[in-house]
Amino acid sequence: MEASAFCTLIHAIFYALFTLRVDASFVNITYVKSAVVEGAVCLDGSPPAYHLSPGFGSGVNNWLVQIEGGGWCNNISTCLARKYSRLGSSKQMAKQIAFSGILSNRQSFNPDFYKWNKVKVRYCDGSSFTGDVDRVNPVTKLHYRGARIWVAIMEDLLAKGMDRAENALLSGCSAGGLTSIIHCDNFRSLLPVSARVKCLSDAGFFINAKDITGAEHIKAYFNDVVTTHGSAKNLPSSCTTRLSPGMCFFPQYYAEKIQTPLFILNAAYDSWQIRNILAPGAADPHGTWHDCKLDIKQCSSSQLHMMQGFRIEFLHALAGIGNSSSRGLFINSCYSHCQSEMQETWFRYDSPMLGNKIIAEAVGDWFYMRSSFQKIDCPYPCNTSCKNNTFEANLGA
Repeated sequence: MEASAFCTLIHAIFYALFTLRVDASFVNITYVKSAVVEGAVCLDGSPPAYHLSPGFGSGVNNWLVQIEGGGWCNNISTCLARKYSRLGSSKQMAKQIAFSGILSNRQSFNPDFYKWNKVKVRYCDGSSFTGDVDRVNPVTKLHYRGARIWVAIMEDLLAKGMDRAENALLSGCSAGGLTSIIHCDNFRSLLPVSARVKCLSDAGFFINAKDITGAEHIKAYFNDVVTTHGSAKNLPSSCTTRLSPGMCFFPQYYAEKIQTPLFILNAAYDSWQIRNILAPGAADPHGTWHDCKLDIKQCSSSQLHMMQGFRIEFLHALAGIGNSSSRGLFINSCYSHCQSEMQETWFRYDSPMLGNKIIAEAVGDWFYMRSSFQKIDCPYPCNTSCKNNTFEANLGA
């Protein structure tokens, strides 16, 4: 290894260790073992799980429920692959995980939510908590029970004090961000009428767009997810009465009907969507997009032109959610995927900005109604504050 590369590696290691020590706290896992008798289990039949950091001071009756991301499985083969990982089995989950960003319990890192009860719901069903199939195949022993997991974990949290919530925010990243949209109104219905309840979707607004060859790759994929997991009955009826269930995995077709205040935090050039919707591997067999998908600075002029077209499609789909004053929008032009859980992008002196506000300030102002926030960035590469948004470890849905 060259000296310069070695120095870069050492710097990265020390930075990571410093960040974990300063920015994050570690929280133990809780298994909801009582859920097993109800069939509310992960893909492998193990109990669902979450991590809870108790609130303190004025935050003891405030609840932030953050849903973990991790993509989906769309058939027996892909679900079997997840079955032996943390995304399909609580047996494979870390016993402790770091809480940072929107989950931080330090005022200097998370000024509006640091005192709250903070929950990280682990994701082990592969359907954004929508699946419910009674039969378990005796050969694969796969359990498609995401909707039951949702109910079981909500009941467990309600019994631990969430039923007395004064303020509550359902949030999530990627597939968890989609969960926070799908289950937003249901979450509201579980809590006291007097409570202020809202939802935040971070990188969860996946759009129905054709890939670079003109194929409807993501449409077919989402249809397979919904079919495999038996999700239709757990998707918003405002959509399934008009469209096929697979289409109702796309928020653009039902988000306008959501009654609970909803904040959409998303990059217009969402890196996961660019990689998997616009230019999936099947559409790029020769790897022409490989370098571009890793780093937007490496994109050719023609690739950037296609990405600008994707941005226009994204904004058109987003317009379908309506312009209610209860809606929040932070749509920046970073090449990124998930921005609320990383301290660098959530709340730091050099975090991404829109309208002179970083993400944490915009979300906090919207939640507490200090001011509204509905801003859409200019096209790439206009926003120079996006420098912290390219992190390889944070690109999975």
